[in-house]
This record gives sequence, C-alpha cells and structure tokens, in this order.
Amino acid sequence: MNLFYHIGRYMLLMKKAIGFPDQKRMFWRNVGKEIVSVGYDSIGIVSIISFFMGGVMALELAMNMENPILPQYLVGLGTRDTIILEFSSSVIALILAGKVGSSIASEIGTMRITQQIDALDIMGINSANYLILPKVTAGAITFPFLCCISMILGIVGGWIVGDVTGVVPSVQYVTGLQYLFQPFYVVFSNIKMFLFGILITSISSYYGYYANGGSLQVGQNSTQAVVVSSVAVLLFDLSLTAIL
Repeated sequence: MNLFYHIGRYMLLMKKAIGFPDQKRMFWRNVGKEIVSVGYDSIGIVSIISFFMGGVMALELAMNMENPILPQYLVGLGTRDTIILEFSSSVIALILAGKVGSSIASEIGTMRITQQIDALDIMGINSANYLILPKVTAGAITFPFLCCISMILGIVGGWIVGDVTGVVPSVQYVTGLQYLFQPFYVVFSNIKMFLFGILITSISSYYGYYANGGSLQVGQNSTQAVVVSSVAVLLFDLSLTAIL
C-alpha cells in the first residue's frame, strides 16, 4: 500500500510540475544553471570511470580469450558492445543516480524545511514547476551527451590499455570495433539515457519536495532517492531492452 501511495503522489507532483512555465526567460535561465550542475559537473567522474572501465574490459576479455582459435579482434568487438549497450547507459545512470540524485534531493529538501517552497506557494508561484521542471529538462538534455562521452572514452580506454600492455594489437582492436557494427546500438543507449535522466531527476525531486522535519530527514530522503532511482533505472533498463 505504501508503494501505491508514493506512486500516486509522485504522479500528482509530476502533473503539477510538467507544464508551460509562467516565465519562460526565467525557466531557460534555470535550465542553463541545471545543465551545468547536472551535466557539466558530472563530466569528470563519467570520463574517469569510463576510461578505466574500458581498459579493464579489454584486459579481462583478452586474458579470457587466450585460445588460439579465437581471433584477437573479438576483444575490440566485445569491449565495444559492452560499453555501448550496457555500461555507458545503465552503469553510468546508476553512478549519476548517486551523484545527481542525492544533490537534487538535498537541495530541494533543504528548501522545504527552511520554508522557501512555502514562500513560493504563498507568492502564487507554482513551486513544483519552478523547481522541478528545469532539473528534469536538464537531465533529459545532458544524460545522452554524458552517455556519448562515456562510449568514446570507454572504447579509447580499452584501445590504449590493450595496446600499451600488448594484450591486443591496435590493428586487431580497431578491426573488432568495426566488425558487425550496428548504429542502432548507439541510438538505443541514448534513448535509455534520455529516460533515465527524466527518472532520476524527477524521483529525486519528489523525495526532496516532500521532505519534512530537520536536516536528518533530508539526509534520509536523499538516501531513499538514490535507492529508488537506482531500482527504477534497473527496472526500466530490463523493460526497454525487452521492448527495443
């Protein structure tokens, strides 16, 4: 019953939040700030993790494919498909759920307990639309870009590590990258990240918007936002993979 209560309240909040903003200039100004906070500030951690995970994948594939019957270019193919199809979308989304989700929940939760949201409502401003819609819009815009950055750096990381360690020559790795490449894989991952961006920012905003009590409750709501966002990402990842 508690689950259905939260789902219903979440849907009502999104109905209130999603709509045409009263002041479009202020809305796009807030979207710009959120793009910096949600997307630009996350480039560093996404880049570092993607590069090293690409290198680890290439090493592990090469070490587990020492059979002379298997061609070496399969290392590049396996690294490419793993990075594009799953790591750069689902795993990066889980990482961003921890970084971005907790930040959003804490920010809005602090505004709630300090009565800033109540002040917006008293002034006749749709507080849900003013606070949540720019964050959701920024997440939908920036998450696919972060996905593309992760793809590129993950593949490059596997290439560099494979060549430096000597486990797979560059020619074989590049051949694997080009072998049976499906461009729809990139589109598929970006579709997932677009939806993940909406899910993570909206769920985190929900937990922050309905925070109550003091700073301890804000921290607990931030933790809940990360957990629920991560579970939602995994559920939608399974559903979208089955559908698409």
